[in-house]
Amino acid sequence: MNISVLGCGRWGSFIAWYQATVLKNKVILCGEEGRAAYDELKAKGANEYVTLDKSIELTSDLSHALKESEVIIISISSQALREYMAKVTSHPVGDKIFVLCMKGIEVDTGKRLSEILTESGIDRDKIAVWVGPGHIQEFTRGVPNCMVVDAYNEALKREIAESFKSNLIRFYYGNDIIGTEIGAAAKNVLGIAAGVLDGSGYQSLKGPLMARGAFEVGTLIQAMGGKFNSAYGLAHLGDYETTLFSPHSHNRMYGEMMSKGHKFDKLAEGVMTAKAMKELGDRFGIELPITNAVYEACFISNPFESGDGAKKCMDVILKLFDRQTKPEFYEK
Repeated sequence: MNISVLGCGRWGSFIAWYQATVLKNKVILCGEEGRAAYDELKAKGANEYVTLDKSIELTSDLSHALKESEVIIISISSQALREYMAKVTSHPVGDKIFVLCMKGIEVDTGKRLSEILTESGIDRDKIAVWVGPGHIQEFTRGVPNCMVVDAYNEALKREIAESFKSNLIRFYYGNDIIGTEIGAAAKNVLGIAAGVLDGSGYQSLKGPLMARGAFEVGTLIQAMGGKFNSAYGLAHLGDYETTLFSPHSHNRMYGEMMSKGHKFDKLAEGVMTAKAMKELGDRFGIELPITNAVYEACFISNPFESGDGAKKCMDVILKLFDRQTKPEFYEK
């Protein structure tokens, strides 16, 4: 199978490594000249996460990457996807299969990432989503994990999962693309909240955060037309260990550093996802208390403006305890 991976960040480079090294596919990895991630791979053939197999073709020629492969995997910043797809669809790609290995919600519209592809002119039956738990640092030293593939097209979902599986990654079939995408994006918001708790010395609250967070996300998924129980699958609850607890998690680290008044300089998708989810909650008229607290911590309390970041962040989180008492599993 010929695979082109678009995006040279940590997941893009790992996916190329996995496809070439583990699955033995012919792989083209495409990035942009002048971007640090691409330039580092071009100069060193490696980054802090992987060393590229010599069989991988590294290129900045998007036209070439699209032409030479039947399966196109995209792994870039979620907020850049719509603009990037305008470049992709300027080439003939009607016969290509697209796999999104990325997580987020478009902040300006509240759209899921697969919706952005369909609005860009890609046939929805040719779109799959690959998400779930796993850290590159663990995968590359041989520690296996489970992930999920979802799609509008049942046959495509099964084809991708069967083609991409290995002893390193066991795939499950998703059965709710709305829930899979929203759940995958939302776990990053919970990761930021977990980081605030870690940085402020309130680690024991991460258990309630997990339980109430999954319920909150399930409520949003259901309001958007998905299945409430999707929040308890691999895309969301199943990804909590790697997002809420792992030292490798960018979102957890963002929250921890924010609570100490410091900025984290790597991509944390949960920041903009919190804003998008807050707006979705307002749109659908549902309560998202944890999401709203993370949004306030990131966008309103300005913890970076003083040395009292921990107090500002924890004041926001602890407001959750002032909420009215209600049944644990109230009607959704």
